[in-house]
Amino acid sequence: MRVVKSLLVIIAALACIGWPVAGAAEEVVIGYTGPLSGPAAEYAKDNFTGADLAIREINADGGITVAGKKYTFRFECLDDQMSPEAAVANARKLVSRYNAPVVFNSLAHCIGPLLKVNVEPGNEFLIMGYSSIHSLHNFGNPLFINPTPNFIAYIIAYCDIVWQKGFRRGAMVVVNTAYGDSWRGQFRSHWERRGGIITADHAVPYSGNPDDYRKELEDAIAADPDFILIGGASVPTALVAKLARELGYDGAFLLSDQARMDAMARFLDHREIRYHNGTDVLNSVIGVANIADLPLPYSTTFAEKYTSIFKRPPAWETALNYTAMKIIARAMVKAGTVSDPFAIRAAIPELLENQPILGDKSPNEVFGIEDNGILKSAGVLQTVEDGRTSRVDHIFSFPKSEEEFYEALNLSKAIEPENIRWFPLR
Repeated sequence: MRVVKSLLVIIAALACIGWPVAGAAEEVVIGYTGPLSGPAAEYAKDNFTGADLAIREINADGGITVAGKKYTFRFECLDDQMSPEAAVANARKLVSRYNAPVVFNSLAHCIGPLLKVNVEPGNEFLIMGYSSIHSLHNFGNPLFINPTPNFIAYIIAYCDIVWQKGFRRGAMVVVNTAYGDSWRGQFRSHWERRGGIITADHAVPYSGNPDDYRKELEDAIAADPDFILIGGASVPTALVAKLARELGYDGAFLLSDQARMDAMARFLDHREIRYHNGTDVLNSVIGVANIADLPLPYSTTFAEKYTSIFKRPPAWETALNYTAMKIIARAMVKAGTVSDPFAIRAAIPELLENQPILGDKSPNEVFGIEDNGILKSAGVLQTVEDGRTSRVDHIFSFPKSEEEFYEALNLSKAIEPENIRWFPLR
């Protein structure tokens, strides 16, 4: 078993290598630290393969030219097994050994500690931190970019959708991490403000061992909720949903934005798994949309290209990290440096103002960057009912005014602009 696990880590690490093109170009290392092994390994793969694909494409096009010099990229990935201490050690190694100007990470409880070390004099690096927990930006870190929409926008949309369905009673059985705690706290606040009732509230380890959360699930189901909010990495979330069905629950699930319906379905092979009254494990589910269903012209091309290389469908994390890496490369060209993280970061606002990332050439759209480093992009959600997926709702939470919303709406290349909705954060 240890040999198998070791092989899986090696395979994941090899997948991180963005092969340089032949020639005299110098090489720039881009780093990633994340859980290449363990229960969140699939989530990590969804993230780092997005940046990896971008690097492969950039290198295949000859790299970038910065201040008259040619550069290609190499991707170095290190396993931190979800440990904040290991994430910090990995980042320091990526900077000291490989001179990486940028380090990608995708877990809130690891990004926080990284924000305490990435501005140390002489060892500065830019964090591309994928997390919908935007309170991380309260640190005021000048070298932190986040490609992810605020999870609170999903919560506002979820509350709106299920309230219209007539649901009033909700339970929560969410992963026991800083990310999960933020989801539980904010969802309770918004749901109760709406007039809804939280019937059970549990933080549990999403370990993959059903005994670690069976008691809490039984308690949540016994409270007779209209829906249960669940969420962590996709595979353990799928196991939580599966156990809930085995315990007799036939109501709705809301998925936190870390869990992916398509990844859960692949893991469960949901067409074969049905429980009492023919209830599908993933029936009556609301969550982040499948990439292949996004109404953007480039979505299908991106999904096909990604799947042909990595032999798996892309996730939303894949798309956002892909676009983030493309932005980094363009920012290096504009800044005239591949090594100064401050200059690279400073180049991004004007870059995106003059040329936003749109859906005719990208799997997601980016309309700018906030002063605190959050990229202005949409959230995407979808529902599954009776085996059918709905159209995708684009959630624009970044516009501060109706005027800004319509500016972004008019720029968007979305094929179904009528499904773009403004959910201003309150």
